[in-house]
Amino acid sequence: MRPSRQIIHVDMDAFYASVEQLDFPEYRGRPVIVGADPRGGKGRGVVSAASYEARKYGVHSAQPISRAYRCCPQGIFVRARMDRYMEISARIMRIFEVFSPRVEPISLDEAFLDVTGTGRLWNDAEEPGREIKQRIRMEESLTASVGIGPNKLVAKIASDHGKPDGLIQVLPEKVYAFLGPMPVGRLWGVGKWTQQVLAEMGVVTVADLRMLSEEILRKKFGRMGEVLFRHARGLDETPVFAERQVKSVSNEHTFERDTNDIQMLRHTLKALSERVGYRLRKENFSGRTVMLKIRFEPFQTCIRHMTSAASIRGGNALYECALSMLDEFDLTENRVRLIGVGLTQLIPHASQQGDLFEAESEKRNKMTEALDALKDRFGQDVIGNAETFGRR
Repeated sequence: MRPSRQIIHVDMDAFYASVEQLDFPEYRGRPVIVGADPRGGKGRGVVSAASYEARKYGVHSAQPISRAYRCCPQGIFVRARMDRYMEISARIMRIFEVFSPRVEPISLDEAFLDVTGTGRLWNDAEEPGREIKQRIRMEESLTASVGIGPNKLVAKIASDHGKPDGLIQVLPEKVYAFLGPMPVGRLWGVGKWTQQVLAEMGVVTVADLRMLSEEILRKKFGRMGEVLFRHARGLDETPVFAERQVKSVSNEHTFERDTNDIQMLRHTLKALSERVGYRLRKENFSGRTVMLKIRFEPFQTCIRHMTSAASIRGGNALYECALSMLDEFDLTENRVRLIGVGLTQLIPHASQQGDLFEAESEKRNKMTEALDALKDRFGQDVIGNAETFGRR
């Protein structure tokens, strides 16, 4: 039996706002909101970060800045200083590299570390977790929350659960009990729409979700149903890979005007997925980890990852996974400047057995080959899914 992995997730507490409070002592203990100019409640843009003092008033990341002003007009509204945040982030990432050669940065303020092979240095993964927190506090005067688990899913949920300034370790035998009472929305891929559908099925907690069979979930949610079934049981095989080791194929689009038109976003995502699928087939790669990138006005960039149970090299499968992650975001008021999709954790297609593309019908395979031939001759925009052309 393969030994259990030990994964650490480190997430800085209200990073941008905490840096502002660090650099400007007069801000400490006061509600600090980093983002666009609120202009007396009439400004455009979103909140990039909010201090814990501001969160008590209902202010949170990705919230329209106008709403944040209405929630907390007495707050200190400041513009983001990305150079400063990047400077501190680089130093924090160097701390992580002392504890593991396998560090996967997710953003400026969070990362995964795989410490599975470092058992000779520490008695338990909780020990490096505590040392990481201590070094960040001593060297940068900032706090971080740490989650430790047998995989990335559990480690991430643990760090979120312990915020702020917490450390929670979930041992493999405790995963079931830890996740059971959690709201189902804590699981990756469960956005507002999925949560609403599950609520209509009587599912509120992760334990409720476990009562549904994989067949029922697959019929209701397609590929996402398989992911829900596994995640409800705390199963996640997504590897931690250092950025320099990642091979990926991706494509992104910047809109002329920021938009929250969900149909336009879906059409664009579909077109990007088709382009990535075409490149995968031409370069003879397949992979399992889908990446969705969204940049909100004016500058906040969010990246999500989802690992499929089977390998992917077709645009349709890529689109299904990306669309389920898109559902995680509140797009009712937040406008999108850029959207992108990609596939990472790539390997040569010849080494895969029984992946999604091969499992498709022979008729569909021949159709895809014919479409690729047309694109080779006349360009990628010559033909595509009817849904894609609807907005061109």
